[in-house]
Amino acid sequence: MAESRIFDRLRADHDRHRELLDRIDETQGDSDDRRYLFEAFRVEVTAHAASEEMSLYATMLGKPDLRDEAQHSVAEHKEIEDLLTELYEMDFSSTGWLTRFRTMKDRYLHHIDEEEEEMFPEAEEGLSAAKKKEIAAIFAREKPKEKAKAAEEEPSSEEERE
Repeated sequence: MAESRIFDRLRADHDRHRELLDRIDETQGDSDDRRYLFEAFRVEVTAHAASEEMSLYATMLGKPDLRDEAQHSVAEHKEIEDLLTELYEMDFSSTGWLTRFRTMKDRYLHHIDEEEEEMFPEAEEGLSAAKKKEIAAIFAREKPKEKAKAAEEEPSSEEERE
């Protein structure tokens, strides 16, 4: 059962993300709360996605029967990243911010529901215990690094930053 810990860890992250999304949704205007919670969500989700891609998705991409789902999820990660950057660059007090946030929230909730209901069960079945243990170790090693990196980097829609 220890080999399934990777899926428990990913679901635990998703639960934290859901909580942050709900809390952000309750904020109003350009408040300290909105900025703090949004930044916490942005950093957490960015680190989670990168670590998930390096561990679980990298493994799934190498398996023909799991490849399509992994490619689909990578594309959804990019979409969420673009929406987060757009929100980061918007005026937090504008009427459009919360509307755009709710669009991102809906897309992200769809993404994690799809992972939990479809992708994780298929991967859990299609991967050996040793492979799941390896994936869990990679995720655990990479997530703190990715979190630090996400916290340092300022999102930008500019092609090149100096």
